[in-house]
Amino acid sequence: MDSVDLNVLRSVLEWRRAGQRVVLYSVVQTWGSAPRPPGAMLALRGDGVVIGSVSGGCIEDDLIARLYDGRLADDGPPVQLVTYGVTRDEAARFGLPCGGTLRLTEERVIEWAWVAELLARCEDHQMVARELNLATGEVTLGAASKADALTFDGERLRAIYGPRWRLLLIGAGQLSRYVAQMARLLDFEVLICDPRSEFVHGWEEQHGRFVPGMPDEAVLTIQTDARTAIVCLTHDPRLDDMALLTALDSDAFYIGALGSRVNSQKRREDLAALGLSAQAIARLHGSIGVYIGSHTPAEIALSLLAQIVAIKNGVAA
Repeated sequence: MDSVDLNVLRSVLEWRRAGQRVVLYSVVQTWGSAPRPPGAMLALRGDGVVIGSVSGGCIEDDLIARLYDGRLADDGPPVQLVTYGVTRDEAARFGLPCGGTLRLTEERVIEWAWVAELLARCEDHQMVARELNLATGEVTLGAASKADALTFDGERLRAIYGPRWRLLLIGAGQLSRYVAQMARLLDFEVLICDPRSEFVHGWEEQHGRFVPGMPDEAVLTIQTDARTAIVCLTHDPRLDDMALLTALDSDAFYIGALGSRVNSQKRREDLAALGLSAQAIARLHGSIGVYIGSHTPAEIALSLLAQIVAIKNGVAA
């Protein structure tokens, strides 16, 4: 799940706890070209404040207008469907390209205990399925897997939520600072491990959270899962290989280490000598990144994150 949508639910919880009226919109179907995919969310507060997005902007304006022109009466149904872009004129009015159409659920958040439970499960790195009964507005939560996808049959919406994507950086040097800043812009939760005290100074907390201990301990401490990427950037094999020995047998979706092709091949040979299987070693990305002719730390960081995001999104190498 996109962490933007997790932020929507955090706001829903905060607003309802404060006694605010809240309507939650979710994209459930699209036809043609649509600005946001199924599952995208927007929350509308009773005073017109919004968070999230279901389009490029024009539909958001109309959703706010629904609040003020009486289309959101307090005695209305708990959930209803709203469709945009049926006609060519409406598609043009709402900025839907190429005749695109999208359908939203308009859900009045009355009971909100499910929001707190869903967020708690995501914080615990669980995948969660939220099932919404359109006739009653009832919400039930259940377990989900990475292979599950949003489904909608006109009567029930089953949406999948999960924890934020994470990036563990081994090493707190200059390159790591660029990687951390860019990764935060891409909505990754950034974690850093570096037992060398000389490299810790100057890290702003907003760029990442330090994980104490040695690199192999850090990989275990964070409970590495399939939404975690691990990159070794110290150039010190005593630290990088320590992390790789543990990471390459984990569920991390991306594992990489900084180094030239020659050094990367030597690293693979060293890992094999230390007893790591050929199957595990084959998971290692090194040299890291996509080729963009990078030279500066910022360019290397861009190359690395482009590769990580491509793999996260299922793009073939």
